[in-house]
Amino acid sequence: MSDGAPDESASADPPSRRLLPARLGGLGYLVVLAATAVGLVIVALGPWRIGVRVIAVALVLAGSLRIFLPEPQAGMLAVRHRFLDAGVFITVGVAIAFLASSIPEQPL
Repeated sequence: MSDGAPDESASADPPSRRLLPARLGGLGYLVVLAATAVGLVIVALGPWRIGVRVIAVALVLAGSLRIFLPEPQAGMLAVRHRFLDAGVFITVGVAIAFLASSIPEQPL
């Protein structure tokens, strides 16, 4: 098997662990995910309207990123077609912000 040619697998550097996503869309996805997690924590701690608004802003941000990022950079924000993805993100974000604002205060 050894015909004098160098073994490529022996000379290759071991793969390094990547701490940040390779694409800008991946970083945007992590920001949206973190904002959603913060919103859920705020909801769990009590002021649920503020937490729901944070989640709504995260969804609108995801839709905006999906519109403006080029297709190869969209990362995990890309599921279907660009404007379908963005439309769903923005519509759901605006809808939950509206619903959170329109629910009347309940006496304790």
